[in-house]
Amino acid sequence: MAKILIVAEHDGSALNPSTAKCVTCAAAIDGAEIDVVVLAASTSDIAAEAAQLSSVARVITIERAENEKPLAAVFAPQVAAAAGGYTHVFGPSTTFGRDLMPHVAALLGVNQVSDIMSVEGSHRFKRPVYAGNAIVTVEAPEGSVVVATVRVASWEAAAGGNAATIEAGDATIELPSHTRYVGLESDASDRPDLQTASRVVAGGRALGSPENFELINKLADALGAGVGASRAAVDAGFCANDLQVGQTGKIIAPDLYIAIGISGAIQHVTGIKDAGTIVAVNKDEEAPIFEIADIGLVADLFDVVPALTEALS
Repeated sequence: MAKILIVAEHDGSALNPSTAKCVTCAAAIDGAEIDVVVLAASTSDIAAEAAQLSSVARVITIERAENEKPLAAVFAPQVAAAAGGYTHVFGPSTTFGRDLMPHVAALLGVNQVSDIMSVEGSHRFKRPVYAGNAIVTVEAPEGSVVVATVRVASWEAAAGGNAATIEAGDATIELPSHTRYVGLESDASDRPDLQTASRVVAGGRALGSPENFELINKLADALGAGVGASRAAVDAGFCANDLQVGQTGKIIAPDLYIAIGISGAIQHVTGIKDAGTIVAVNKDEEAPIFEIADIGLVADLFDVVPALTEALS
C-alpha cells in the first residue's frame, strides 16, 4: 500500500490551492493512504483547512518559530524526518515546491521525480519534457521512497467536506543555522495570485514600455484577473519577474487566459497549455499564439485593450 506524505503550501494563514491538487494526484495511486504535513509558526487554521480535503487521512502539524517563513533549508530536515515510514513524499511544482523538494530528496538519498502530470502506477508517472513538446514515462526504483513535485496545472483541486484527524508531529529536529530569513520584497497588490487565479491577463514585448504595461494591469483589474507576462516583457523590465509565465516561469491553468501582444513562443505556450479558454490579441496574423488560441483577434493592442477595459468597466 502506498503511504503518501504531502507537504502543505500556505501563506502562514491559509492553505494554497496547490496542496489540494497534490492530494488529487496522490489519490490517483491505488490504495493510497494520504497524510498532509503542515509546517508553520502557528498551524491551527492551516491544519483545519487541510483536514477538510477529501482523501486525507491525517494532518500532521510541526509548529515552531523557525517555520514562520518557508525556507527550504529549514523545512527540508523536518520534512525528511517526518517522512519516515512513508513510500512517497509529494510537494507542488510551484516556486515553493521546486525550492523545497530537491532538498528533501537529497536528504533522503533519492532522485526527485518532477512535474507529475499523470499517474501510471505507484512508482510510474508521466511528465512533460522539451518545453512540453514530448511526454515521457519515468519510473522510480521499487522499494525506494518517491520524492516528487506535482504539476498542479494538470490536476483538479480535491474537494472539501472531510474531517481528517490532526496530530502534532516532532518539533525537536535540529535545524541548520546557515540560512536565515532576511526580508521579503514584493509588489503589493490586491489582484488574485497568478498561480491560482481563474482569469489571467498577460502582456508581451509588444507593449513597448513599463508605462504601457499599465494597460494590462487596468484590464486585469476590470476583469478581477491576475496579471502575467512573457519572458520578453520581463527581460525588458516592463514588470517584475514573478509575473513570468512559461517554461522558466510559472505553469498556470486558469479558466481564461488573455495574451496581449505575446507572439507565442513554445517556452511561453508550455506555461498555458492547460488553460480553459485562450484569447490572443496580436497585430501579426502569423503569430504562433493563434495556433493554440480558442479566440484570436488580429488588431493593434493599443486600440483593443483600452476599448475592452472601458467596456468592462
